[in-house]
Amino acid sequence: MKNILIPCALLFAFLVTTPAQAQRKSKSKSKTESVATTITAASRVQPLFGGLSAAQAEQALGATYLGNIQKSFASRTEASDFFATKGFEYLNEGQIDTATYRLNLAWVLNPKNPLPYRGLGVIASQQPTPDASIDLLNQALALAPNDNQALSDLGSLYLIRYEQTKKKKDLSTSTDFLNKALAADSTNATAWQQLARVYYIQEDYAKAWNAVHQGQKYSVASIDFNFISELIAKQPDPQGTFK
Repeated sequence: MKNILIPCALLFAFLVTTPAQAQRKSKSKSKTESVATTITAASRVQPLFGGLSAAQAEQALGATYLGNIQKSFASRTEASDFFATKGFEYLNEGQIDTATYRLNLAWVLNPKNPLPYRGLGVIASQQPTPDASIDLLNQALALAPNDNQALSDLGSLYLIRYEQTKKKKDLSTSTDFLNKALAADSTNATAWQQLARVYYIQEDYAKAWNAVHQGQKYSVASIDFNFISELIAKQPDPQGTFK
């Protein structure tokens, strides 16, 4: 299955973030913290600076650099919101590297902000497997459990994983996330279309058509006409809309 619906996540409505996470200083540095961490030209455009912890990334960026950024805002939380918003704007424009760096900054400024994880999860979905994207979106969901868009994207990603692994657990996890997304917002067209795919895999074509039409009702743009052709081959559209 092609990952065709993930880009809908670029239209996410932005959530109100939680207060910035307090940084605790330990009396003794751990082995990883004692080693100087640097951000390379390559890692600056990778999610979470290539897998650094927030503390490592803050150390690598430097207090002076982050302090200069924060001067323009009332708080680190506000600065994080700003860079997350800019990150999504660049993501919408297809400027992936710039979007990644802005979202990375938003994450360092406030590790409790779900938006950077969500945006970086969208970016990571370009990788051959959805594992990294799933991990990032799970972190976003941990901070915003009722975010129907994150739930929907996780449902989509587990469906992609199922296509790769053929493990029933991945399919059931996908179904759970998609149903939760629709419980949170029944107008989520992406979730409806992805649920249609689940029903198609389960050979429940009547339910697949119903899900397609539910999604169509809220957004025609959500329809994948290649999938519609596959579904028609199994069972004609009961409503006669698609032929």
